[in-house]
Amino acid sequence: MANSMKGIILAGGSATRLRPLTKVTSKQLLPVYDKPMVYYPIETLRQGGIEEMLIISSPEGIGDYLKLLGSGKDLGVRFTYEIQDKPEGLAQAFLIGENFIGDDSVTLILGDNIFEDDFSDAIKSFESGGRIFAKAVSDPERFGIVEFDDNNNVISIEEKPANPKSNYCIPGLYLYDNTVIEKAKQVKPSERGELEITSLHNMYLAEGNLDVRFVEGAWFDAGTFESLWEAGSYMRKKAVQE
Repeated sequence: MANSMKGIILAGGSATRLRPLTKVTSKQLLPVYDKPMVYYPIETLRQGGIEEMLIISSPEGIGDYLKLLGSGKDLGVRFTYEIQDKPEGLAQAFLIGENFIGDDSVTLILGDNIFEDDFSDAIKSFESGGRIFAKAVSDPERFGIVEFDDNNNVISIEEKPANPKSNYCIPGLYLYDNTVIEKAKQVKPSERGELEITSLHNMYLAEGNLDVRFVEGAWFDAGTFESLWEAGSYMRKKAVQE
C-alpha cells in the first residue's frame, strides 16, 4: 500500500428520532448491550489495522467523547477530535478532516453503524479509488442504493430513491484515496441542503475508480428505537453464545 490508512468516525447530528434518549447525550454514546455505540465502529477500524482515528462530533457532544475515549491509549489507538458546527452532510467529514487525513487514504465509518463483519481484508488490500459496500435490505427507499451489472460492476448509485433499482443499500463504511479531499470540495449541496456522500461515490464512479464489496454478516444502522433495540439484543445473544 503506497500510503497509510486513517479512520474517521462521524458521530455528530442531533438524533431527533431518538429523543428523549438523546436530549442530554449524543446518540453514539447510547448503550448497545454492554458498550457505548461508538465502541463498535472503533473496533471495526481497529480490526482493519487502522490506528489513527478522528472523532467528529457536535460542539455539545465532543467533550463527552473526550471524557469517554481520551487519547485512545486504552484501546490501542490514537484519537484526534474535531467539531462539526452544523451537520451538513456526510461528505463534510472530509473537509473537517482535511488536516488529519494529510496525504493518506481514509476510511469513513458512521458512528451509529454496527457491523458484525471483519473488514481487515477490504481495508488492507485497498490501494486507490473508492471502495463501498453493499447489503441487501427490505426497505431500500431509506438508503443510498447501488445498482450492479452481472459482474458486480456499479452501474448507478441513488440517494433514497422513490423507486429503487435494486435492494442493495450502501452501509456507512467508505474507503477513499487521498483525492477525496479535492472531490469533497467540489460537492454542491443537495436539495436537502447536504453535502451527500453519494456525490463522492458518483465522482469515483465517473472516473471508473469505484469498487464494491458485500457485507455478509449482520449490520445495524442504530438511528431508531427499533434498530437500537435490535442491535443490543443481537449483541447480547452473541455474547451469551460466546
